[in-house]
Amino acid sequence: MADADALREPGLPLPVAPDPVAPGGETVMSLVDHLGELRTRLFRIILGVVAGAVIGFLVSTPIRNALLDLIPDGNAQTLGPGDGFAITLRISIVIGVILAMPVILYQLWAFIAPGLTPAERKGIRPWVPMALLFFALGVGIAYVVLPFALAFLFSFNDDRLVENVAAGPFFDFVTTTFLAFGLVMEFPILLFGLARVGILTSTQLGAARRYVVLGIAIFSAIATPGGDLVSPFVLGGTMYLLFEATIFVIRRTGR
Repeated sequence: MADADALREPGLPLPVAPDPVAPGGETVMSLVDHLGELRTRLFRIILGVVAGAVIGFLVSTPIRNALLDLIPDGNAQTLGPGDGFAITLRISIVIGVILAMPVILYQLWAFIAPGLTPAERKGIRPWVPMALLFFALGVGIAYVVLPFALAFLFSFNDDRLVENVAAGPFFDFVTTTFLAFGLVMEFPILLFGLARVGILTSTQLGAARRYVVLGIAIFSAIATPGGDLVSPFVLGGTMYLLFEATIFVIRRTGR
C-alpha cells in the first residue's frame, strides 16, 4: 500500500472506479437512478393525463349527455351542490387517461426496456402499439355492453320502484366500467411479455386452456356490470379470441 502511494504523483486525484457495466455493454443503473427514472416517467404520465383531461373538460358536456341517454328518461338527479362539477371532473379525467394512453404506454416501455436483453426488447417492442389498440377495444366493448347492462338493471323497476337515478353513482358506474374494460384487454400483452422473458410458453398456455376458459367465464360474469347474458358473452368471447391469438403468436416466435 505504501509503495502504491509512493508511486502516485503528488497532486493527482485518486482514480475513480467506473460505473458497473452489464454483459451487453450497457451501464447498470443504481437503485437511486432507478427511482429517479421512475419519478421522471410518472411525472410525464401525469402531464399527459392532465393535458388529455383539459381536452376532456372541453368536450365533457356532450359526452355526459350521450351517457345520460342510456337512462330511460335521459336525466339524472344531483344530490349535492358540487355533484355537477365532480361529475364533469371525473369524465374529464377518464377522457384524459384514454387520450394519454400512448404517452402512458411509451413511458412504461421506456422504463422497463433497459432491464431487458436486446432480443427481448426486439420481440416485445412491436406489441407496445398493440396495447393501445387493445385498450381502445376494451373501451369499445364497454360502450357496446352498457346499454344492455343498464336495460337489464332497470327492468327490475316498476311503478313503485322508479328510475330516479342519482348522477354521482351513475357516472361512477359508467366511467369505472370504461376504464376496467380497457385495462382488462391488456392481458395479451402481459402474456406475450412473460413468454418473451421465458416465464411462459405456448405449450403451457395451451395445456391450461380449460382452466383459462373457466377463469374467463367467471371473470366475465363478475366484471360485466349488468348481469345480463349479452355483456359477459361479448367480453368473454373477445378475451378468449385474444387468448387464442396470443398463443398462436407466441408459438410462431418459437416459445
